[in-house]
Amino acid sequence: MNEFDRVQALTYDENDDLKDFRQRFYLPDSNLVYLDGNSLGLMPAKTPLHLQHVLEYEWGQRQIRSWNEGWYNRPSEIASKIAHLIGAQEDEVVVADGTSVNLFKLAWAALRYRAEKKTIVSDELNFPSDIYIFQGLQDAFGGQHNLRLAKSADGITVSMEELERCMGSDCALLSLSHVLFKSAFMYDMKAVTRLAHQKGAMVLWDLSHATGAVSVDLNACQADLAVGCTYKYLNGGPGAPAFLYVRKDLQEKLFSPVQGWFGQHKPFDFSLQYDAAPGIKRFMAGTPPVLSLSALDTSLDILGEAGMDRIREKSLRQTRYLIELFEKYLKNLGFELGSPDQDRFRGSHVAMRHPEAYRICQALIDPAVGTKTVIPDFRDPDVIRIGIAPLYNTFEEILDSVVQMELIVANQLYEKFPVQRNAVT
Repeated sequence: MNEFDRVQALTYDENDDLKDFRQRFYLPDSNLVYLDGNSLGLMPAKTPLHLQHVLEYEWGQRQIRSWNEGWYNRPSEIASKIAHLIGAQEDEVVVADGTSVNLFKLAWAALRYRAEKKTIVSDELNFPSDIYIFQGLQDAFGGQHNLRLAKSADGITVSMEELERCMGSDCALLSLSHVLFKSAFMYDMKAVTRLAHQKGAMVLWDLSHATGAVSVDLNACQADLAVGCTYKYLNGGPGAPAFLYVRKDLQEKLFSPVQGWFGQHKPFDFSLQYDAAPGIKRFMAGTPPVLSLSALDTSLDILGEAGMDRIREKSLRQTRYLIELFEKYLKNLGFELGSPDQDRFRGSHVAMRHPEAYRICQALIDPAVGTKTVIPDFRDPDVIRIGIAPLYNTFEEILDSVVQMELIVANQLYEKFPVQRNAVT
């Protein structure tokens, strides 16, 4: 690694118009390079004080009175902030439950609505939890539905031709991740949605690896349905509640399979007969998790201020920079690029393949190795994911991560670490 690389990285950082947002996040260790924001985002610096207010004043002092002083409307208020990030109207998004539960609710609603069609289409690179949900729905509907998974020719991307091949006239639902969790391949949402509609299918997008890092415009793409988590690029904290989107003209036509009291039209009438709430609220179920919801506030305000167009522009510059460093320093050390090279097909993380990927990750995380502690993550069987969160990751950090990987592999320092894997990788 030459001195020019360091000067170049520092120059990029100095000219970055989002650089001041980094200080709004909790960064206690100057020797740590955190590149796992695509799995768990960093905590905003103001979140502890904000939650302290919620705990001590709203819960501690106001107790149950806080339901009428903000808690009851909090899911809608948080949802409206997310809506602005994903190109949706405020009354098309609600925050509730987890991503898998929301995916089940919307997929069930779509299959019920398209009852005359009996095929679900996804792809073999989708997040496994999504596939499990579809398999569960096959059982829930009495084995009436086929599940067809589009194939990948390279383990990185899925072609439009393959999607079209899988979608026949019997396709009820096409459900894909906008950005794939391993390779970061990003579908052309507008083109895919148009194709599905031409086939008479509904489309359900999983935005978990997209929201907060790439530009999403659900309304412009005429997307039917979407779900997403809030603990990755939205920095809501571990296990933060998920969100779902239903296009406005579909809301009165679809129904949730989980008829909980917060999805009831008048929940505090305590009627024994369920009457679905009008609009998006019918997709709520149980009591909202107020503490977890509240943790989202500070991060969503930061994202809204920064703006998704600027975030995406920086993300592209940073992932492109990482790929350039990869080509220069890592490609000849047994690494293969596991993400699309074309910017328009890449999300905000970069996958690198190596036979010793797991042990390389362990060496990167170990503070006794090299000059920096680098936290990426590993995905079976051989993928190192470098997750770039443009609001707090710098170009110099990207350079430091490559320096560490080069050091570890060139000197085979990973051999000091066991091949046995931790429970969470």
